[in-house]
Amino acid sequence: MSKLMYNSPAGRDWNRGLPVGNGKIGAMILGDTRNTVLMLNEDSLWYGGPVDRVNQDAKEHLDEVRELILSGRIPQAEEMLLQTFSGVPTSCRTYSVLGNLTVNYSVVPKQCGGYTRELDLENAVATCRREAENTSIAETVFCDESTNLLVLRAVSESGKPFDVCAEFDRMNWYDSGFHDGSNVYAMGDMVGDGYSFCAGMTAFTDNGEETVTARRITAKGVTSFCLLFTAATTYREADPLSYVRSLLGFAACPFDKLLRIHTDDYKKVFDRVRLSLPDNPELAQLSTEERLARMDAEHPDNGLLTTYFDFGRYLLISSSAPGSLPANLQGIWNPHMDPPWGSKFTININLQMNYWPAETLGLTEYAGPLFELMKRMCERGRKTAEDMYGCRGTVAHHNTDLWGDTAPQDEWIPGTYWVMGMAWLCTHVWKHYLYTLDEAFLAEMYPIVKESVRFFHDFCIERDGAAVIVPSVSPENTYILPDGTKGCVCYNSTMDVEILRDLLTQFLQMSEIVGQEDEHFRAVTENLLAKLLPIRIGQYGQIMEWPEDYEEAEPGHRHISHLYALYPSEQITTDGTPELAEAARVTLERRLSHGGGHTGWSRAWILNMFARLGDGAACYDNLLALLGSSTLPNLLDNHPPFQIDGNFGAIAAYGEMLLQSNESRVLILPALPPQWTDGSVRGLVACGGATYDLEWHAGCLTSCTVKAGDHDYRTEVCYDGYRKEVTVPAGEQWRMSYSRTESN
Repeated sequence: MSKLMYNSPAGRDWNRGLPVGNGKIGAMILGDTRNTVLMLNEDSLWYGGPVDRVNQDAKEHLDEVRELILSGRIPQAEEMLLQTFSGVPTSCRTYSVLGNLTVNYSVVPKQCGGYTRELDLENAVATCRREAENTSIAETVFCDESTNLLVLRAVSESGKPFDVCAEFDRMNWYDSGFHDGSNVYAMGDMVGDGYSFCAGMTAFTDNGEETVTARRITAKGVTSFCLLFTAATTYREADPLSYVRSLLGFAACPFDKLLRIHTDDYKKVFDRVRLSLPDNPELAQLSTEERLARMDAEHPDNGLLTTYFDFGRYLLISSSAPGSLPANLQGIWNPHMDPPWGSKFTININLQMNYWPAETLGLTEYAGPLFELMKRMCERGRKTAEDMYGCRGTVAHHNTDLWGDTAPQDEWIPGTYWVMGMAWLCTHVWKHYLYTLDEAFLAEMYPIVKESVRFFHDFCIERDGAAVIVPSVSPENTYILPDGTKGCVCYNSTMDVEILRDLLTQFLQMSEIVGQEDEHFRAVTENLLAKLLPIRIGQYGQIMEWPEDYEEAEPGHRHISHLYALYPSEQITTDGTPELAEAARVTLERRLSHGGGHTGWSRAWILNMFARLGDGAACYDNLLALLGSSTLPNLLDNHPPFQIDGNFGAIAAYGEMLLQSNESRVLILPALPPQWTDGSVRGLVACGGATYDLEWHAGCLTSCTVKAGDHDYRTEVCYDGYRKEVTVPAGEQWRMSYSRTESN
């Protein structure tokens, strides 16, 4: 069974807590021998409502900024950007914590005789067992998607009655609390103007005496105690109190039925993909924390690597369910009123990384919240495009929020004045289509992609026959001019050109499928695409990051933006562009030799890049580095502090190591780590919607089963020099067994 296991309390240490969630409600489970503390989030509880932050001075200074950049007067250009392009106010809205729910078991002494806690990843259930003299209390916590309820049940295994008290508070920001005789409610306004929230809880017991006050539910002399909790805001519900009251009516539903509903629904999704690697049974007795601390190249632990893979899938299911908001920087597990980076949606890598694994790992519907956010962003982006740049179409910079904000965020030269946020997000539309072949989805999202393309029709200028993106940055790096001056803004950063090339190419393919495009718009798009500069190789044999071969101020920088073309794009491939692929390897090795990969998400990106280079050994080494240096005791990613993108980026790399696909071919085990000598994986998804079940022994593929989805499936299957054109009718399957000497 795949689980996280601990034999000591988390206390108040967030880095040791266990996360549960259903997309809308999230809880980090902390506590000690006498208390369980649930640090709670609701995904739409953000501080404030929509606000227009566009700087009205930008448009009139755009030409001057461009002239300064193109003439090499970078400090002057950056100063003008700070003064005239920064948002007003400088920050979009921020995510906020909901509060704490504390459950106290007074019968358990402070010195507990035994204490264990687990997170069962196969069933999405957290458990805790407290033992003392003649007392044993077993606690179960889960967060159900279908009912939108967080459920906690405590049972006396020994039959000895216990007392329990559950209390909800919002720390120093507690607004108001009341009860209606059985249920406890908390309500408050985040910013006024009708934007408010409500949280509520109720409990039922098998016996004993129950007391309800404005903030607490107390039960005495019980052997079983079940608590239900939920919350809502006016973002979704006109009357959050009525909504919460209606959900708490599930108190009449037996706990076992609630648990069965939850586990049945969850397992239908989680069980789509299974990874099996040979494990050491002796290590199964150790806690997850102990296994993480001991694992290195000399102490392999395939079992922990499998658990980490399952944990990442569990996190995406738990933080981005259909109908919820996208997973933000912390997923839905944020303990702060004022979280790091506002716990917003950062769209110059982090939000995109959250959804890298969704398609390949069978979680395609869990990318839905991302596309819903893009719809909200599009209209806001049209106003930003017109008011800031005098352009048609839609644009977004490097952050957005609940309301789809698109104005520049912060006053930070390396990242603020970057116009590619929406363009990068649009590439996810094409990827989703390639995996699902859902033409209705493509038609629905096509207008947004077209609006992004339209923006660059107007925004790009021409210089010496080439299309120029200006201002531009390479998030979030700094270069050094020949005179020693440091700069960030430029024209045509490599990443920006790469993203634009994908956007334009994919749009042209979409327009053929959707069949709605006029020839003039296509011709303008094709002309712009033809004028984009190619990827170039610099003095060290590396991919150039800027239009000139500048030195870097920080050679080990965490962002490797200019290798977007290697991953997540396919503009650089080992077989199609071998010279560029070698230059990409040089770029990665230079970054790492100067201390790169020092943040969790950066190391995860590096993992995916080495997978695209077919280097399984480097993938394994970097996976160990990620777990050894950038992973917290509860297996969450450490930037530091906690960011969830590294977890998602890393499990995407598992998929890339085992299966890579595009419209025309599939690579089987393209970057299998040599340490994974034997194993199997079931349910990986390829472009076209087919699933792959693979088995290998002694590092060599032994069988491959391809199951077509709702469409006829055709591709070229490639492995170790073996190539075969495969056609599988919808709903049917094709299987091959393989050896190095023969295949059939």
